[in-house]
Amino acid sequence: MDLRQSINRQTGVSLAIAKQVVLSEAKDSNLVFSPLSIHVVLSLITAGSKPPTIDQLLSFLNSKSSDKLNSLSSQLVSLVFANGGPTGGLRLSFANGVWVDQSLSLKPSFKHIVDTVYKAASNHVDFQTKGVVPREKQLPIHAIKDNKIYVVQ
Repeated sequence: MDLRQSINRQTGVSLAIAKQVVLSEAKDSNLVFSPLSIHVVLSLITAGSKPPTIDQLLSFLNSKSSDKLNSLSSQLVSLVFANGGPTGGLRLSFANGVWVDQSLSLKPSFKHIVDTVYKAASNHVDFQTKGVVPREKQLPIHAIKDNKIYVVQ
């Protein structure tokens, strides 16, 4: 399946997600979210899942395999999230990562997918005692106020 067909298939999934969010969460309010971000995160979760979860996710994401989702996500990450460069162009980014308790480890095959396909961060954290994440490992906090985006670091 080529990239265009994959994108068309996933557009239907994104529209279904958007419809559900608008009808349930944003009925009488303003809401900004990214169906693409949600799709990429669900694809990443699919890559690390086993039956029956993987079957449910593949059905929801309208895909035949995790490999197809990984291929699509890899192409999208390379195309859409690339820096537009000095000549301009599209630049889009979002926080994409995996956090796992420090007492556990990621399977090497999943860690490889996280790093290479999704270009996501992976960090070990202390979920047991709910320790504070060191400042240098925290992601910036984004806030929208008066139609301006603020980044607190």
